[in-house]
Amino acid sequence: MPRTEQLTAYARLLVRTACNLEQGQELFVSADVTQAALVRLVVEQAYAAGASKVTVRYTDEQVARMDYNARPVEAFQEFPDWLALLQNGVAKRGAALLFITSSDPLGMAGVDPAKVQAFQRAAVAACPDWREGMDYGRNVWVIAGGASPAWAKRVFPNEPEDVAVERLWDAILRTARADGDDPHAAWLEHDQSFRHRCEWLNQQRFTSLHYTSGLGADLTVGLTPKSIWAGGGETTVAGRRFFPNVPTEEIYTSPDCDRVDGTVVASMPLNHGGALVRDFRITFEKGRAVSWEAAEGEEVLTSIIGTDEGSHYLGECALVPYGNPIQRTGVLFLNTLFDENAACHLALGRGFAECYEGGRQMSAAELREQGINESATHVDFMIGTKDLCITGTRADGTQIPVFRDGVWAF
Repeated sequence: MPRTEQLTAYARLLVRTACNLEQGQELFVSADVTQAALVRLVVEQAYAAGASKVTVRYTDEQVARMDYNARPVEAFQEFPDWLALLQNGVAKRGAALLFITSSDPLGMAGVDPAKVQAFQRAAVAACPDWREGMDYGRNVWVIAGGASPAWAKRVFPNEPEDVAVERLWDAILRTARADGDDPHAAWLEHDQSFRHRCEWLNQQRFTSLHYTSGLGADLTVGLTPKSIWAGGGETTVAGRRFFPNVPTEEIYTSPDCDRVDGTVVASMPLNHGGALVRDFRITFEKGRAVSWEAAEGEEVLTSIIGTDEGSHYLGECALVPYGNPIQRTGVLFLNTLFDENAACHLALGRGFAECYEGGRQMSAAELREQGINESATHVDFMIGTKDLCITGTRADGTQIPVFRDGVWAF
């Protein structure tokens, strides 16, 4: 474990900077039982910041696996009433939502993906306030990392457990910019670094992006006339600034999901629900995934794409330069929060209302009519490489380099 003062500084960063918790606001924390030490410090920092109430929901990954293995798929088609009441309730009360990710990348390996898929669909149906609170900017939400022994041993398999945990904590704190003298100031400066690139991208009004890489990617992604590029922090509809991902290095938008054609090849393994998918490619025609293959975990990839009709389409394209601080650690985290911020990525499933002009005032159906995808899922997968090239095309046909050799071309 990091020293107490290091972990306290991290907890303070999550509460005061990432969540930007208001005086009198409620905080909801979701974390695995392995993160109890960090959670206690988060609770302490939240009350010091004036929280009206802190609600903690602990989960246990090993118990969750037992649950999946013991019960039939039909059992997961109904979402627990008590959990729906809890999640919808905190969202309606305007709570800030903090999720601490620490799962074993292979913790659910071998579990029937149909059960995970059924539970995910049931959760979406049962928790509209919870989901819409995050999707439409009504709630602050933050996801951040916490080192667990199981995760650390997957990342550093040749190290003794205590050394592996120490190394993973070091990587988490470093990439989260929580290891310096003033993490809050570091994050405000980091947030500013996104501004000029977002402004440039939004000025171009690209109608499409063309991706190529040495792995074999050849993909054209259409953009809507009202696409908005965003990155760094986000702002709620009430004007509260927060940082949804700790760490973050991406600038992203939602594409026109009906205008995606070609083949994309993953550059890193995808950890989904405790199972890994490696060396995979997906081919799209008129937006829809029509074929895919993977060297490992193809059944997991098939379950992701088969979640619903929307999961056959893209909801996000994100730009992350090769050689960014997370990539430079040399650590393959096997955790989407960290790995997606180490490389350019795409996402299957739901798009972002805030990435379409006026999108937060539109319904999901209205957004879908404009090309912003709707789905019960949103799964990021990494495609960034050292030789990735991305070319943007404007409405007049002008082609502008966006990425060359894995980094910004402007």
